[in-house]
Amino acid sequence: MYWKLEPDEVTWTAVRAQGAGGQNVNKVSSAVHLRFDVRASSLPDELKERLLSVSDQRLTQEGVVVIKAQSHRTQELNLQDAMQRLHALIAQAAHVPKTRKATKPTRASQKRRVEGKKRDGATKALRGKVDW
Repeated sequence: MYWKLEPDEVTWTAVRAQGAGGQNVNKVSSAVHLRFDVRASSLPDELKERLLSVSDQRLTQEGVVVIKAQSHRTQELNLQDAMQRLHALIAQAAHVPKTRKATKPTRASQKRRVEGKKRDGATKALRGKVDW
């Protein structure tokens, strides 16, 4: 990982969580909306382009990643969860798969292939009609 996020590049706001929870849900803002502007970040340009080209519903048209975390009961844990998900998204975009290099089959593998084909052909030749 050759990139590091600056703390001031990430903004977050506390919002009320959805779902079950009784009266506590109506009183406490424990869910977190995390926003990260990719274009204004200090990430390398190559990584920015790869991140903006990722097809993800959390990425807006303006190039802002919006992550909502509400699985935990405390705001601190939800913030940690959102930051981990942001790091995972950036790490996924940073991964560059190795390019495949075409190789030729070895002479021995070519020979084994041809011998197998001859053997199969001979087996199938025996399946013809029997002439008495």
